[in-house]
Amino acid sequence: ILEKDYSYKGSRDIIYGAREFDNFELVVDWKIPPGGNSGIFYHIAEGYSGIPEVAPEYQLIDDAHYTDFHDITAYNKSLGVTVNPHLLQPLQSTGADYAMYAPDVNQKVLHPAGEWNTTRIIFTEKEVQHWLNGKLIVRFEPWSADWQNKKANGKWNLAPDYGKFKKGYIGFQDHGSSLWFRNIKIKPL
Repeated sequence: ILEKDYSYKGSRDIIYGAREFDNFELVVDWKIPPGGNSGIFYHIAEGYSGIPEVAPEYQLIDDAHYTDFHDITAYNKSLGVTVNPHLLQPLQSTGADYAMYAPDVNQKVLHPAGEWNTTRIIFTEKEVQHWLNGKLIVRFEPWSADWQNKKANGKWNLAPDYGKFKKGYIGFQDHGSSLWFRNIKIKPL
């Protein structure tokens, strides 16, 4: 039986440290409750319309049961989703570079809500890698023609500052549900 954590009293915020990174490797263990949603942002720059409008996000979400707790139909329709807008879309699933690059479902191994998962993000000017539980699930070249095309023709087409910063903070998102992080390791490259 899935139950929502109604004891959670947080809101929506992002916490991050005082050091900025350009090229980096981040490894972190995390878990979320049933219906949970969070993310890890990188290259955060302050003073803009909002962190999600500026910084790329490694999505953390309960792929299997998020829509059992949340109706995302209107949101997905606002993004132009016409087929199954009530369902979580690949660009919204765990490990995605949110709204830009979907994870490889043939490589993805996601432990259920309530269990620990391990994320690894490697960012260099030549390649970004998103790993989940030891499997490479997303790979792309930042600021490439393909990246620019996805930005121009997707969710971020009206966010001129999205992804433009080559250095910034790494942040952990509070998106209205409990979440846990441990063993956070960040290494400059």
